[in-house]
Amino acid sequence: MAETPSREKALEAVRTLLAYIGDDPDREGLIDTPKRFLGAYDDWFKGYKEDPEALLGRTFDDVGGYNDIVIMKDIRFESHCEHHVAPMIGTAHVAYLPSDKVVGISKLARVVDAYAKRLQSQETLTEQIAQTIDRVLKPRGVAVIMYGEHQCISTRGINKQGVDCVTRTLLGEFKTDPAMLDQLMQLIRT
Repeated sequence: MAETPSREKALEAVRTLLAYIGDDPDREGLIDTPKRFLGAYDDWFKGYKEDPEALLGRTFDDVGGYNDIVIMKDIRFESHCEHHVAPMIGTAHVAYLPSDKVVGISKLARVVDAYAKRLQSQETLTEQIAQTIDRVLKPRGVAVIMYGEHQCISTRGINKQGVDCVTRTLLGEFKTDPAMLDQLMQLIRT
């Protein structure tokens, strides 16, 4: 992995980009833009400082025999495409079939954010979330279905607004049992 540049170098890079687009980085409205830009990047890409597996570390064994679908629907995600560094905004549905333990449901949304807050392709993002849940919780099945509008498509290039990219990763029983997948899709639609 490349060495992380200093904050001063990053600030200067932003000034260079402002000059590149034809503006004056020393004009009043842009004087503090490099600092604000880095602050936004620190927030947008905070996932690089998070360990998604650790987020799933605390589980609960006492689930009263519950062994059906656990789902969090409509988790809003905000990410940036790795090709244009343009926003991808959408929703994720994350489900799993517990085998012997469950995790606090907010942790599923945290895993989505930990991976979304990185430069991504939606396909990779979907796969990373599913594989991490599968690896840590060892459930009978995992499903991650994501719908995202990519600003690199809606605000530039072909300029198509309202178009969603849909990706999914199905593991375990969600992949091998059509009835289980049908139940999941019914839950998502309701």
